[in-house]
Amino acid sequence: MNKTAAKQQKIREWCLEKTFLVCALISISSVILMSVFIFRQGLPLFTKISLPDFLFSTNWTPTAEHPGFGILSFITGSLYVTFLSLVIAVPVGISAGIFLAEMAGRRTGTFLRNAVELLAGIPSVIYGLFGISFIVPLVRNTLGGSGYSVLSAALILAIMTLPTIINMTEVSVRNVPRDLREGSYALGATKWQTITGVLIPAARSGIVTGVVLGMGRAMGETMAVLLVGGNAPVMPEGLSSMVRTLTMNIITDMAYAEGDHLTSLFTTAIVLFVFILALNLIIQLILKSSMKEQKGSL
Repeated sequence: MNKTAAKQQKIREWCLEKTFLVCALISISSVILMSVFIFRQGLPLFTKISLPDFLFSTNWTPTAEHPGFGILSFITGSLYVTFLSLVIAVPVGISAGIFLAEMAGRRTGTFLRNAVELLAGIPSVIYGLFGISFIVPLVRNTLGGSGYSVLSAALILAIMTLPTIINMTEVSVRNVPRDLREGSYALGATKWQTITGVLIPAARSGIVTGVVLGMGRAMGETMAVLLVGGNAPVMPEGLSSMVRTLTMNIITDMAYAEGDHLTSLFTTAIVLFVFILALNLIIQLILKSSMKEQKGSL
């Protein structure tokens, strides 16, 4: 019986191992296939226009007699909206996550966590409708203009990225070893000193991961931004300017694009893909470098 049970256990472990391997290969293959498809569809555009003309021109007239395929205004709009939304969301999200992990009582914490989970489950089109009904009039009355603007899009994206940042911050702070907290208190540190001097540095990796995920969500969001951003193919000049992001450009033109116009939309997707990948790699490298310096100082 013991030998039979051990043999069955080995078979189960082998099956689980191969199942996990297959799942991992499916995930990797999906990313590779998607990347190959996008690059294969988009790269032929550069046989007709140069890379600098595509990236650094604001002339987007793909249906004109002499078409232009410049996406600089869309790149600028994407970066503008994304980083402005992070400036709003990161301090609020990190503060809320620390509050839930360290300060909130059981009832308050449960209520707030349920609210955050509900916020994460709301469809993006609902966020967009909320933006049209509330945020756009607020921005219009505050800054003037139509209200469909960079600021409106950034506010909507900030709200949408909050659940990711809050959840990752809370989990990361909760997972800090209890010995670090007790050691800090034993040395006479206050609760605030423990949070700022011990918990946040120890949980930095998870917090940065939450920020990176939020950044990816903000840069890749389409529907909500489409409804409140104005969708004008112009270079944004301020908070009240209308804006069109890379994702907005793709979804707006995809319905009727053909020929080089369609190819240019896939090329736009390549730019978006490379931007998100580069930002993730840069942040991860900075994080690893800072962690090595921290370990070296210890």
